[in-house]
Amino acid sequence: MNITDYATADEAAELLGIKRRSLYTYVRRLKDFPQPVKIGRTLLFDRQTLINWRAKHPARRKRDSPPA
Repeated sequence: MNITDYATADEAAELLGIKRRSLYTYVRRLKDFPQPVKIGRTLLFDRQTLINWRAKHPARRKRDSPPA
């Protein structure tokens, strides 16, 4: 396990473009969401797995944003 391959919850949320609270909700509720590895009390997310998941699940457009 190379520590640079993993992201903290804050880093994972930033990588996905979501809030940290949403990240924890995804972990609990979405069956296909990448599950973290727990080291002590710290959750670490595999960066490449998160990137692959995001590619399959594009971010939603905000309601007040104009279409692309």
